[in-house]
Amino acid sequence: MENSDTSRYAFVTGATSGIGLAIARKLAQHGYNILYNGFGDDALIVKLQEEFEKVYKVRAHYLPGDLTKQDDIERTCQEILKINKTGVDVLVNNAGFQYVSPVQDFPVEKWNDMISVMLTAPFIFIKHLLPGMLEKGWGRIINISSVHGQVASKDKTAYVSAKHGIIGLTKTVALETAGTGVTCNALCPGWVGTELFWKQVRAKAKDQGIAEEEAKNNIVSAKQPSGETVEEDHLGEAVLFMCSQAASQMTGSCLTIDGGWLAQ
Repeated sequence: MENSDTSRYAFVTGATSGIGLAIARKLAQHGYNILYNGFGDDALIVKLQEEFEKVYKVRAHYLPGDLTKQDDIERTCQEILKINKTGVDVLVNNAGFQYVSPVQDFPVEKWNDMISVMLTAPFIFIKHLLPGMLEKGWGRIINISSVHGQVASKDKTAYVSAKHGIIGLTKTVALETAGTGVTCNALCPGWVGTELFWKQVRAKAKDQGIAEEEAKNNIVSAKQPSGETVEEDHLGEAVLFMCSQAASQMTGSCLTIDGGWLAQ
């Protein structure tokens, strides 16, 4: 992989579990020092810190903060620049969450929080961390969108809006940075086999009195012709590709990994 050495830094939001953690681990495995944000108790944070430092032999810094709050987002940017004055080489805007409701009942507070975490926070992180990338002449901005950044599903007003919005942000930043050595791309997964996904499976199985495997197949096959979930590790590998020399002319793109969802 191009430019992977222990002087390089990656910042991954929402990296204490799920997709974000898989991406952070993959980057650490390839020599990136890891700055990470996400919710978790003290024991989990310490465990992850030790894993990055002892297993992958890189430096790791946990940056607490609530991405629904602009002051916390701004403070996180300041902390990053204190840790490394040139900021980061790879920025992965991954943090997000889901809330399901018909639009007429959708709470405005939930809308505001989801737009903040999944669109405003990425904008502010890019705004503050892009100058360091431009100064170095190399950087990778990777925004985790979704198939819901390209198509909609009912009852997901804020999520679909935010994920569509971050693709627009991705394309604009790509145009503004074209030819600088900095690229900006979006990763658009379908159903991913995270713990959150399996919680939905278990809930569906319980509600319908069916086996978990049947519930999983029903959920996935309704959207993904492959009938299989995307694995978290697959997304980590995709991020590595976007950080590679092979992807140096890939910018403003949406890399979709969805088991055929959008092909229908």
